[in-house]
Amino acid sequence: MTSIRLTSLSHAAGCGCKLGSNDLSEVLRHLPAIQDANVLVDAATRDDAAVYRLSADRALVVTVDFFTPIVDDPAAWGAIAAANALSDVYAMGGRPLLALNLVGWPRGIVPFEVLGEVLRGAAEITRQAGCLMLGGHSIDDPEPKFGLAVVGEVHPDRMFTNAAARPGDRLVLTKPLGTGILTTALKRNLRDEAGLAAAVASMTALNDGAARAAATAGVRCATDVTGFGLLGHLGNILAASGVGARIEAARLPVLDGALELAAGGCVPGGTQRNLEAAPAAWAPELTAAERFICTDAQTSGGLLLAVAPGRLAALLSGLEAEGTLAAAVVGEILPQANGLSVVRGAEQ
Repeated sequence: MTSIRLTSLSHAAGCGCKLGSNDLSEVLRHLPAIQDANVLVDAATRDDAAVYRLSADRALVVTVDFFTPIVDDPAAWGAIAAANALSDVYAMGGRPLLALNLVGWPRGIVPFEVLGEVLRGAAEITRQAGCLMLGGHSIDDPEPKFGLAVVGEVHPDRMFTNAAARPGDRLVLTKPLGTGILTTALKRNLRDEAGLAAAVASMTALNDGAARAAATAGVRCATDVTGFGLLGHLGNILAASGVGARIEAARLPVLDGALELAAGGCVPGGTQRNLEAAPAAWAPELTAAERFICTDAQTSGGLLLAVAPGRLAALLSGLEAEGTLAAAVVGEILPQANGLSVVRGAEQ
């Protein structure tokens, strides 16, 4: 196969190229108000996918996600993009049913055999998920892009949403943070592909086990941590649920090397914008690197779950049984008046 560095064709690393939180608010206000009672979830709560009720016991979960290359291995890029898109269905408590490919490809610049490898990587992940890949659409594009539109299903009474967090809930994270920083290091020649192995393993890991464990434990509030970072996606939960939260930075699971890279200035643009937009009260002793970890623009991150204290042990046991990459209790939901704060640890 022709050797080509895919990340050199991308103008942005990771999911940091997506609209910022303030930009998104400006865009979403132009969407029409939804009057259909069968629409259970739309863009108003910034949930991970739309949910449309078909019957008393069945609803469709619909989502779409795509992005430019964040690694140079085409099959790995395809696998990451597929896992990332499927994650939105799991974040709603759903099960993926079918997917369509979305492709932007620089005809005449990158051989189509490379695209074949991207599709192969994506197909392996959809196969693992039991999700049918039924086709898709492609356009000629000077910058390569790939992702999926996914349709899933969920029982309307058992779906997860941003709006179900309650004061006292514990916050649990199921994958380590730092993929945005590490993939930016690859683009800046500060890491090679071998040094990105743990990040790629995390980004290609499905969130199906985390979703199963959460459903079994009775969780009703969840999101996946992607382009807006941990605090950005937590902020969506706080706004939709009318609550506050405290995050303990010392408890956050972090990929090896991410803190050191951030301390050295290797920070993606999306992460910096997330930090600027984060409405958080930061403990003064937190380093800049710790703050960047809290706002790092993730690709195919873990689920952030809000669970009642009485169900926490069952959730952690279920996550352990499912073999999730992390099962870290990273904070707590508070009454709205407390806002969002980030401290170093419990002693604070």
